[in-house]
Amino acid sequence: MSESAIICVDDEVVILDSLKEQLKRKFGDRFIYEMAESAAEAWEVIEELESDEIKIIVIVSDWLMPGTKGDEFLIQIHQRFPELITVMLTGQADETAIERAKKEANLHACLSKPWTEEELSQIIITANQLTLFK
Repeated sequence: MSESAIICVDDEVVILDSLKEQLKRKFGDRFIYEMAESAAEAWEVIEELESDEIKIIVIVSDWLMPGTKGDEFLIQIHQRFPELITVMLTGQADETAIERAKKEANLHACLSKPWTEEELSQIIITANQLTLFK
């Protein structure tokens, strides 16, 4: 079983299904793939993975979600887990939100909807390489 996890957060199940399918196709059983439909659900997943001592290497979060926006969520993640790689996935984020996430969440990348499988794969490969050196 894998010791590393990728968390994807989006309020649209079809987006989460696409992300998981693409990640599994590219990386197989190399990672654990966790999907959350909100920032609150993602925090629960994070707590569970931490208690199981599974290393989270990257969080891919939508920007426009009910409750907590993606940039706010990623900033909270960075404050608690500064070593985590953060990626924003969006079709609607404004430049201010992206810049804020870059400065305050150490945003690694911003993927625009619709994204390509190659873009997603490259971001995960780079994130995994970065975490190996931490």
